[in-house]
This record gives sequence, C-alpha cells and structure tokens, in this order.
Amino acid sequence: MASFLDRDRTVARPGFSRWMVPPAALCIHLCIGQVYAFSVFNLPMTKLIGITQSAAADWKLTDLGWIFSIAIFCLGLSAAIMGRWVEEGGPRRAMFTAALCFGGGFLVSAFGISSHQLWLVYLGYGVLGGIGLGLGYISPVSTLIKWFPDRPGMATGMAIMGFGGGAFVASPLSVWLMKHFSTSTHVGVAETFVVMGVVYLAFMLVGSAIVRVPAPGWQPAGYVAPLTPKKLVTTQDVYVYQALKTPQFWLIWWVLCLNVTAGIGVLGQASAMSQEMFPGRVTPVAAAGFVGLMSLFNMAGRFFWASTSDFIGRKNTYFIFFALGTVLYAAVPYTGAVGNLSLFVLCFLVIISMYGGGFATVPAYLRDMFGTRYVGAIHGWLITAWSAAGILGPVLVNYIRQYQIDSGVPKAQAYNVTMDIMAALLVVGFLCNFMIRSVHERHYMREELLDEVGVA
Repeated sequence: MASFLDRDRTVARPGFSRWMVPPAALCIHLCIGQVYAFSVFNLPMTKLIGITQSAAADWKLTDLGWIFSIAIFCLGLSAAIMGRWVEEGGPRRAMFTAALCFGGGFLVSAFGISSHQLWLVYLGYGVLGGIGLGLGYISPVSTLIKWFPDRPGMATGMAIMGFGGGAFVASPLSVWLMKHFSTSTHVGVAETFVVMGVVYLAFMLVGSAIVRVPAPGWQPAGYVAPLTPKKLVTTQDVYVYQALKTPQFWLIWWVLCLNVTAGIGVLGQASAMSQEMFPGRVTPVAAAGFVGLMSLFNMAGRFFWASTSDFIGRKNTYFIFFALGTVLYAAVPYTGAVGNLSLFVLCFLVIISMYGGGFATVPAYLRDMFGTRYVGAIHGWLITAWSAAGILGPVLVNYIRQYQIDSGVPKAQAYNVTMDIMAALLVVGFLCNFMIRSVHERHYMREELLDEVGVA
C-alpha cells in the first residue's frame, strides 16, 4: 500500500490526458465542501433525547456551534503545518490521508452522537475531519497548476468551484438521510453520519487513485513557455519557508483576508439582512431562496473569476474585486433606503461571486509570485488568512448590528455602518494589492539552499 501512495507511482505515463486530473480534484473538493452545509445538523442534534423538542439533557446550540469552528480552525492549522509534507509526498498520499481523516471523522462523530458524548464529535468532525479538510483542500492545487501551465487560474478554479458547490449535494442528502432513518423515538443523525462518512470516504479514495502528476519536463501539446516572463510572473521557485519571509506573501495574505472578511460576514447574515432591510417584502422562504442563489454565484464565481485572471492577470483581478466591491458595499444602504430589492440582490450576488473568486484566484497568484514547486505548501500557510477572516467577518457584522439596535437604530438601517466598514476594508485591500511587486531574486531557490533543507 505504501508504494502505491508514493509520488513516483503517480507519475503519468505517455498519453495520459491531463483532463483526468480535474475530476480527481473534484472528487475531493465536492466531498469536503460538505462543511458549508454542516449547519443542517445543528437543530436535529439539539433534540437527540427530546426528539420533538430539546430536553434538559440535550446539547445546546451554542455548544454545537463549536464543531464547525474547530473544523475550520483545524483546516487552516493542518494546511499550514502539513503543506510541505503534501508537496513533497505527492497528491495521492495527501488525498488518501484526507479521505481517511474526513470519512473517519464522520464515523467517530457517529459514535459520539449515539453515545451522547459531545467531546467525541469535537474530536471526530472537528479535529479529525478538520485535518481532512485542510489536506484535501490544498492537495490538488499544485498538481493542477503543473498540469495546466497555460491556464493555471482555470485549473484551480475548477477544483475550488467544487468546494463551493459541495453544500448543494450535502444539504439535501443530509436532510433526506435523517428523514429516512428517523422514527418516533429516534432522530437519525448518527446513521446519517455513518452513511455520509462511508460515501465520502469512497469518493475521495477514487480521487486519490486516479490523480497523476506530470513527468519531469512535461508540457502540454503546442504549449511554448514565454521567452520573456510576464510582469509579476516568475519562472523561478521560492522555498516555502523562504516565501514566508517575503513582503509579497504577507501582502497577499492581507489581500485574501480582507476580501474574505467582507464576503463571509454577509454570507452568514444574508437571510436575516434581507428580511430586516426589506420588512414585509422578503419572507423566510424568499430569504432562503436568496441564500441558495448566493451559493450558486459563490460557486460560479470561483470558476469565472479564476479563468478571467488567466487573461487579465491576478493583480488586475483583485483590483476589480476591491474597487467594484467597495462601490457595491457602499451602495447597499442606498438600496435599502429607496426600497430597491432587485438592486440589493444584484449587489450581493456580484459581491459573493468575488468572494468565491478570491479563493480560486489566489493559488495562481501564489504560483506567479513563488513558482510551482512549493505552491501547495505556501497555499497551506496562506489559508490561515481564511481562518482569521472567518472570525473577523462575522464578529464585525453581528456585533456592530447589535450595537446599532441597542442604540435605537431601526433594524432596517442597522447594517449601514457595517457596510461602510466593509467598504473601508476593501480600500485597504486595494492598497495592499497595489503594493505587490515581483519577488526579489535573493529569495529564489539555489543549489546550496536545496542541500541545506534536504530537498532532492
């Protein structure tokens, strides 16, 4: 088994189609994208004992909220710590390990649910599943970039689009399975976790089996590397820990963090915001439809913007995110003031497409800056910006809204200050993106550096 997982066993033979690699990546990302739909389990897990309503011994919703938080924290932590291991060991070993961790996390959690031990759910889905999330998220990135040197943005966009779309599969599947297994004395959550754990494990193992890396020196048919590299696109490589010492890494870190902060804050409050800004016009059902539409644009934006970046450049793509995003966030209070619901929806659909596009474009941005050799490991460290934004965005939206309401501001206007702050954050992001320059040649990998870090 160990030899099957070795990087050498994944080198593609002549005639292998590179278009087999995106489906392998999608097998992973469509599965781990389930994390966006985890909230469907929250309310049922508060009624494991009471069945129809929460009993005294049932878990509280506030305690269950930590499951998702722990998983996202472990996603960022594992991606950062294990990035070099993923890069040097190859995608098959990383994807295989991600499958065991993510699928196994469901099974451990199922036992925790059936025995009513919440710490086992924290350990299973939170820690073990979170590690699977981190390894699964970064494992296909550098492989896709190596297979598509002519379209790196499109390649990573295809995979990361799957992560955004995973909830579309997971949410209805979870609801259907819980309904199927439920009885008058049983909610059916534990059985649902078992089935989903086995299904996800199987699909992720398929992805790990079919993934391949290109042979050394391979190039797509008809592709000719530019003799003169484009501006901000290097032909050299930067070692992962050397990249952390460059201002470019930290500028891109802030670029991603600020773009995600703005998007994730409103993504979690979209339903409530639409109902409170347009009272009487947006029903809970319509608000749920709005959230679903936003998810579609989140998914589609990942492919569209990442592919667009192949033509206009990564830096210009982020300029669009920040400039257009600033205008749209500033316009949201106006849409509420004049009661223009259609404009409100349009603003947020474009905003959320750029939120998803930021995730999909940043791996290619890193490739342009630091080369292809350690882009997966560098991407792993950059994902910590997502973890920071996952805290910063919701805190800004929720606490500022509550402060406004406590101060006597009507609910329909309680988001105005928040939108202005989000617009200001995007201006800061614009400036960070503006300051990005090519990496200085002193950071490029040299033979003595390779010997020092033990790279073959």
